[in-house]
Amino acid sequence: MTGWTVYEIAPGTHRYAVEAELFYAGVQAAEWIRPLMARPYGALACENVVLLGECEDAHHRELLVWPHWALKHLYSQVGVMIGRFAKGTAETSRTGHSIPPAPFSFLPVRAAVRPLDPGFLTSTPDLAAAVAGAVDDGRDVFEHIPCEWKAVREWASSLPRPSQR
Repeated sequence: MTGWTVYEIAPGTHRYAVEAELFYAGVQAAEWIRPLMARPYGALACENVVLLGECEDAHHRELLVWPHWALKHLYSQVGVMIGRFAKGTAETSRTGHSIPPAPFSFLPVRAAVRPLDPGFLTSTPDLAAAVAGAVDDGRDVFEHIPCEWKAVREWASSLPRPSQR
């Protein structure tokens, strides 16, 4: 139930082109997950969008930020969770345990676990509430914004930033 989409950065690719490709791969992954969520075992479906290679003007952590931010705002309302893990970055679980650093950078795209996942979104209470009450009614998540990356990035930059703790 786990798929992998691998995006390798070609030498000399500009950061905005990488961001756009990651975003489009994330949309494709989310739209693949959505119909599976209602099926038996659909909650186990996950598509990981992997980023390989180097970008001359940005690190992987920076390249993941805007696609992740836009995707999670678009898809939380329909019950799709988007994660973000940068290669080599140490993470801590919700219970305070160390998670080994990721061997590569990736965006996991999966069905939300409504009772638990809002706990991952404490710094974004609106998103936490959206996930907790999410229903995928088949809506077009791009109904109110164009799906071209430049417009999506501009829209995403206008959204409230996470609260600092």
